[in-house]
Amino acid sequence: MVERLIFQTLKVKTQCIAFLQNLQTIKKMRNKKNNTPTTVTPSKETRFKVSEPVELMTFLLAKMGGMSRSSIKSLLAHRQVMVNDVISTQFNFSLKPNDKVVVNSIRGNTELSHPKMKIIFEDQFLIVVEKKEGLLTVSTGKSDETTAFSILKNYVKKSSPQNRIFVVHRIDRETSGIILFAKTREIQLAMQEHWHEVVTRRVYVALVEGKVEKEKDTIVTWLTENEKSLKIHSSNVDNGGQQAITHYKVVKSNEKYSLLEIELETGRKNQIRVHLQGIGHPICGDKKYGSNVSPMGRLGLHARILAFIHPMTLENVNFETPVPRNFLNVFH
Repeated sequence: MVERLIFQTLKVKTQCIAFLQNLQTIKKMRNKKNNTPTTVTPSKETRFKVSEPVELMTFLLAKMGGMSRSSIKSLLAHRQVMVNDVISTQFNFSLKPNDKVVVNSIRGNTELSHPKMKIIFEDQFLIVVEKKEGLLTVSTGKSDETTAFSILKNYVKKSSPQNRIFVVHRIDRETSGIILFAKTREIQLAMQEHWHEVVTRRVYVALVEGKVEKEKDTIVTWLTENEKSLKIHSSNVDNGGQQAITHYKVVKSNEKYSLLEIELETGRKNQIRVHLQGIGHPICGDKKYGSNVSPMGRLGLHARILAFIHPMTLENVNFETPVPRNFLNVFH
């Protein structure tokens, strides 16, 4: 009953119940292997709950049994402290009542440093990253090119050679923005199977050619892929392809360009790109789908917001990135 109330509060479709049941099965499977009892190992984590507003350094000095400021700073520098399941390295981070602080006694949460990608959230189940344009999500199998997947694979193995990473969804090479990865195959498969039920919001921003006259609209077509050209074709009538639904609204515009906020109801390959070409406003820099200008020297598409039901905490988590500055420069 409590689980149902949680989902009703979050206004998630009833199919999420199946997702939860799937996860409950996964948890049971983790706790038994070949019908043998699970071995419980001593915890390497110390957990605290915050009762009043305080800075992280002050809180840890009071809770960590006489540790010095330099020792606390060492814990933070080695990414051994988490606040509400997110690694924190700021000694002056402001804690609020009911915040949860976890101190890991073992180093291993190594920081990711890569010019094409940064981590915006990590816990023991998931990693959410923001990638720059020009980086593939995962290899196409044609080369040993660096990808978001390969970068994260190397990153998690620094903590332990047994660690693995799994792709939950993808965005195009030339699109920048947020991508979600799982740390176990069970979580990957469960989230992929119920992707449209557990993703509560997925928003892009696009810089397109021309002044879009309709302030907001919904585009509905059916998409098919040409096997030779790998180009997606759109039809206004059901031709047996995949139905694709895109909602957009105009954020800024002038006579040459428009900045659109785009919310996906479906997530088909190249959906946004082909839909915007179809209304006569291709994404800037998108030669494949009709663009003739590239004021930024890149594809004008950025995955800005991803919100979803966390597979283990069942909380509705929301991740946002700012609109890239060069998307806005054409309006100055």
